Amino acid sequence: MNEMETKTQVEDSIIQESLLTCIDLANSDHQSESFLFQACLDSGFFYVINHGISEEVMDKAFEQSKNFFALPLEEKMKVLKNEKHRGYTPFYDQIPDPENQVQGDHKEGYYIGSEVPRDDPQWDYPFYGPNPWPDPDVLPGWRETMEKYHQEALRVCKAIAKLLALALDMDADYFDSPEMLGKPISTLRLLHYEGKSDPSKGIYGTGAHSDYGMMTLIATDGVLGLQICKDRNAKPQKWEYVPSIEGALVVNLGDMMQCWSNGLFRSTMHRVILNDQNRYSIPFFLEPNHDCIIECLPTCQSESNLPKYPAIKCSTYITQRYEEVHANFRSYQKHA
Repeated sequence: MNEMETKTQVEDSIIQESLLTCIDLANSDHQSESFLFQACLDSGFFYVINHGISEEVMDKAFEQSKNFFALPLEEKMKVLKNEKHRGYTPFYDQIPDPENQVQGDHKEGYYIGSEVPRDDPQWDYPFYGPNPWPDPDVLPGWRETMEKYHQEALRVCKAIAKLLALALDMDADYFDSPEMLGKPISTLRLLHYEGKSDPSKGIYGTGAHSDYGMMTLIATDGVLGLQICKDRNAKPQKWEYVPSIEGALVVNLGDMMQCWSNGLFRSTMHRVILNDQNRYSIPFFLEPNHDCIIECLPTCQSESNLPKYPAIKCSTYITQRYEEVHANFRSYQKHA
């Protein structure tokens, strides 16, 4: 029995469902702020309810997502991901955890970013610019559905950003300001998983990783699969399932929020384990403006608590992380 098998058997024997805090976005009192603060200290994962995204908008987004992934591969390849990181990504395209994965992630996806007008001086920046869209004759109404969901998800994230700012003793609008989120790098990602995970053989729906942005807003189809590990340094690691709650969205903080808070708030490692069922999810990734500098907030540092992370420009950090994930995949292809 090798080390990976031993580790995996111990993990699987203790997997349970995680008990996460539920934040009511319709209730902006001090108690909600306190609950959010504790959730961010504990794991950086929590649910939000009364978020304002209607069931109709949600259902339509999942319906159209399934319509796209049901297309023949040659049709999907017409909108293959471009240099702006927009478009279709085939199965096995990413390896976020090369130490434990022997195959790429068992998922296909579609990136949809916020569009910047062509006459904007930042139009040609790496994470701005136009999206490729499926042929409207093949998928009528598809673009409009996704643009609507993107708009709604961004609104929810900005509401959460206000609570996060207050929890860190900053002004409520600190993050939701022109300098921070006036022109955010915000990406909607449609995901379709299939197959059966086998951690003992290095096969995962998505390998273990932390998100590198500000926050991620996740809608799922209810099929269990998402797992979190609150202590990545524990031996063995303890993984917990994050179940779906009807009407709620899952939120997790990314590395940038951990940097802003000087390590106070958690960017927690997570993965997806499949059980031979088709699984669909729609995560929405929020990062600040392209040129925003990510550095420790003044309320999170002192003479006895100096900044733990070096300041870095948002786009520089995202580019580094994108290159890491895809370098892992290129290395895998080379040695496969």
